[in-house]
Amino acid sequence: MTKPTNNPKLKLLGFNNLTKTLSFNIYDICYARSTQHQQEYIEYIDEAYNAERLTAILTEVSDIIGANILNVARQDYDPQGASVTMLISEGHHDGLHIPQPDKESVVGHLDKSHITVHTYPETHPDAGISTFRADIDVSTCGKISPLKALNFLIKSFESDIVVMDYRVRGFTRNVRGMKHFIDHSIDSIQNFISRDIKDRYDMVDVNVYQETIFHTKMRLKELDLDTYLFGEGVSELPPRESKRIRERVNHEIMEIFYGRNIQR
Repeated sequence: MTKPTNNPKLKLLGFNNLTKTLSFNIYDICYARSTQHQQEYIEYIDEAYNAERLTAILTEVSDIIGANILNVARQDYDPQGASVTMLISEGHHDGLHIPQPDKESVVGHLDKSHITVHTYPETHPDAGISTFRADIDVSTCGKISPLKALNFLIKSFESDIVVMDYRVRGFTRNVRGMKHFIDHSIDSIQNFISRDIKDRYDMVDVNVYQETIFHTKMRLKELDLDTYLFGEGVSELPPRESKRIRERVNHEIMEIFYGRNIQR
């Protein structure tokens, strides 16, 4: 298996046609013992990551990667969840009129590039576990790279688990007409993750260099039960109950991280 070789200072024939896509599944885990607390958690997370807040996050992503927003569409859902899509372009477009989104829906469009986010709050009917999942895609064409927004996105969602895929598609040509299937160096998504984030997470990679496919999974190293409880604290629980909840939360994290059901 050989890693792709590339020249970061390619002299291109025309526009850079490579498409670079960074996709996330981001998870937040919570334990809410009563039905009331479960509902309150869903309402809290739904408000904290409503379409307006998500639009602000994706607007910052666009600024970080150096893209220009062409169009935005967003939607809050009943009973819960939200979606935002942005169409973006490389560089600036003087005099371009960008329509302002209404209060109920937002979609953002980029010139051959886009950023999307969809949220999925849900609760387990019996175990007291609630989860919040955000699916995020940042797909760019040209010189701009979604990898520049990697750390900002991880921190924006206070993630317990992050599953990331990065893929480069298509090809571009240099001035001699030779095809280039990648225009930058990458061994792993971890190359672009900041040290403070690496210190907090355990990480696993699955990379296929010859196909320019990179996959990284992350989970928090420390399980501080107080940060997972909604509506009460560890000090309010009997030791046996605290131990049982910790096991449930850890079991949920393990199943999501490994992507399969695990017998308890």
